[in-house]
Amino acid sequence: MIGEELSPMQGRDETRVPRFVGQSVPRREDRRLLLGRGRFIADVTLPAMLHAAFVRSDVAHGRIRSIATQRALAAPGVVAVFTGADIAPHLAPIAGMQNRPPKAWRDAVEHELAIPDQPILATEKVTYVGEAVAVVLATDRYMAEDAAGLIEIELSPLPAIGGIDVALDPAAAPVHEMLSSNVIARLRMRKGDAGSVLASGARVLRERFDNHRYAGMPIECRGVIACYDRAIDAMTVWSSTQVVHWVRREVAARLALPEARVRCIAPEVGGGFGVKGHVYPEDVLIPYLARRLDRPVKWIEDRHEHILNAAHARDDRHEIEVAFDDQGCVLAIRDHLLKDSGAYMPVGVGTPVNTAVHLMGPYRIPNYDVSITIVATNKAPNAPYRGAGRPEAAFVM
Repeated sequence: MIGEELSPMQGRDETRVPRFVGQSVPRREDRRLLLGRGRFIADVTLPAMLHAAFVRSDVAHGRIRSIATQRALAAPGVVAVFTGADIAPHLAPIAGMQNRPPKAWRDAVEHELAIPDQPILATEKVTYVGEAVAVVLATDRYMAEDAAGLIEIELSPLPAIGGIDVALDPAAAPVHEMLSSNVIARLRMRKGDAGSVLASGARVLRERFDNHRYAGMPIECRGVIACYDRAIDAMTVWSSTQVVHWVRREVAARLALPEARVRCIAPEVGGGFGVKGHVYPEDVLIPYLARRLDRPVKWIEDRHEHILNAAHARDDRHEIEVAFDDQGCVLAIRDHLLKDSGAYMPVGVGTPVNTAVHLMGPYRIPNYDVSITIVATNKAPNAPYRGAGRPEAAFVM
């Protein structure tokens, strides 16, 4: 019987304890969803709401020469059009490491970090296919999308960095011109002396493994709705996100509001898998536009946008050496992990570090040396997805 109570053990508190282990527990939340009574972000509507549509780059790397918005502004239903030049003075970029590692981690791990911040909208150049260049606000979603198609962007194509090898080529131009190379992070974690063991004559296995790039595909794409209450200087944000407190923190910081005046609501979320597990530029831009225009603003990502612009994952290489004895006991691991971050890495080094620390799995391995090199390329940003680095480690080992 579900919830059957056990008699208390002698000498224990007399409170009777429900027993659930080994029982089938009825789910209370499913009936409403199965009957179509769920409320997802696309179901949220507000009076006088505007709809946002983005214009995104169709080239991987290019310099922005001009953006002509006049035809879009004259289109039916259009209220406003914004480009990166309009937004940059008012909204700071998304931090390259949204969650800064704690001091204990920084003290324990050898590291050099130069992870670039991500602009809300591209300004001087685009760095991956799908990067947002402009946004249209209209009274109807379809009018917004039609008007977005009228915006003319002149780009001068630049050589695209398509992978790890190209990124590491000394002749390759940096994806981010403020950096001297495409290496945006180096880290090293070690214990014992793996080098000496590998050189000692023990049996050694050397392999190279490549984990290809993935993209998470929840049934529901991303979405953001924002409503600003000017009377009390407060913002309400609805977001199809896994991290409501994180979104609230970033919105409050970018809009210079106390966190207590930002309410972030996650309605039913139709899947996330890590893809919705960090803050995107749209998460802060839509609230900014709602305040600037003094009207609620809604943006629902379509599937094409999601494939191009929602964070990708995996995409690393391992050049690994494992020393072992005649009984098959692993004596040492040395791995050079190379990570393709794409153009940006919004969650920072968390995923490759997860990979590195899980390489040993459940085994007692006395000597361990993992170096990590993270490079920027002209691909979509790389962030955690389903296991967040751990499946890569399991595959390699």
